[in-house]
Amino acid sequence: MEEAMATPHALVIPIPGYSHIIPLMELSYMLAERGFKITFVNTELIHEQIMKALPDEYSNLKNPINLVSIPDGMGPGDDRNQIVRVLECMSSAMPSYLEELIEKMNKSSKDKITCIIADENMGWAVTVAKKMGIPQAAFSPTNACLRALVLRLPQLIEAGVLDANGKTLKQEMIQLSSTLPVIDTARLPWHCVDDPMLQQIMFQEALKNNQEVKDADWHLCNSFYEIEQSAYQLNPKLLPIGPLLAGSRQRQLVVNFWPEDSTCLNWLNQQPACSVIYVAFGSFAVLDQTQFHELALGLELTGHRFLWVVRPNLTDGQATTYPDGFQARVAARGSIISWAPQQKVLAHPSIACFLTHCGWNSTLEGLSMGVPFLCWPYIADQFLNQAYISDIWKVGLRLNSDDKGIISREEIKKKVEEVLGDEKIRERVLVLKEMAKKSVSEGGSSMKNLNDFVEAMKGK
Repeated sequence: MEEAMATPHALVIPIPGYSHIIPLMELSYMLAERGFKITFVNTELIHEQIMKALPDEYSNLKNPINLVSIPDGMGPGDDRNQIVRVLECMSSAMPSYLEELIEKMNKSSKDKITCIIADENMGWAVTVAKKMGIPQAAFSPTNACLRALVLRLPQLIEAGVLDANGKTLKQEMIQLSSTLPVIDTARLPWHCVDDPMLQQIMFQEALKNNQEVKDADWHLCNSFYEIEQSAYQLNPKLLPIGPLLAGSRQRQLVVNFWPEDSTCLNWLNQQPACSVIYVAFGSFAVLDQTQFHELALGLELTGHRFLWVVRPNLTDGQATTYPDGFQARVAARGSIISWAPQQKVLAHPSIACFLTHCGWNSTLEGLSMGVPFLCWPYIADQFLNQAYISDIWKVGLRLNSDDKGIISREEIKKKVEEVLGDEKIRERVLVLKEMAKKSVSEGGSSMKNLNDFVEAMKGK
């Protein structure tokens, strides 16, 4: 009798950041639904944080995803907010830990790893997979335009736009295609840190990473053809499989860094349709106290209802403080929580617009739920995402800072009124909502790419 084919077993490894973990977790669930066993690898610190945030009932659930951890190479007291240092330690220490984990799992014939799906920013994981003879996919959690830009770094150096260390020699606006956003060379991703030496390290890591992932068996990304078609002509191997959203599917494991406050959904149920401004800045953005107060007073000044996510480390002070009397004055029309079930919030009929830092996950979630945007980019690719939103798709507006670098309460009030009063914006975002839905439905472009990948991995 012919031996039954072994269950495909994917090892999935993201960068230790919330915005990187979320889409890979959703992809993991989609693979599990298609018969894969999943081992999801986080760093020890992130693993501990996720486990603490899980609801009590999680321990009683049977989950198709096995969460494991390996060390990140940093010491107990090291500052993991120093992203450059984190990346350096990871790339030097984690390959051996990953190889050791795979060897241990492969001792069991039924648990052998049959493919590795690694965040594209962890090229060393692709190198480990190749060394061990395991099929691999490099996954990009960002838009395809950014990936096209990073692939063209050598040409930018040759053209004299950048030097060999990533320093901008010519501040100019570049556009890879007439249908893609204009990119400011002063706001390239490695410029998110102020220290020139750290910028250089990040840039060199990007170049090194390009070489490590260029020959991966598969290149996947969390996007879809219809919103950036010309970007795929610049990325011929890249297959969009997004938007990767939980949507209506039930998930036993919802990954969070902080416990979700689902009471906000009951609060939203009591609000009129299209009446609430949803304000959330993701897991990483930080506001100083002056800007935080101005945002609070801006929300008050609008006169609109609002749901505001103020996570524990949103401000750069020891503790978040609100303007005097603010909370009492807005209590009847404002809800402030520490962490939200964001996809459920954005899908709620009471939401009128989304004031966001423009992370790519948040951008795709807003598009997929048909919600207009107010853009407040903070770091790295968020400025490119904002350009997509306001300049290419025209489904939102940018909040502009004053000559002191502050987004004023008056600017917030003005842009809220503009975005809520622009029916064309709402019409355009509803068109993109339908495109997103179609792409991940049977016969859609992203669904076809995902199914092709699944069949290839099952056949290995």
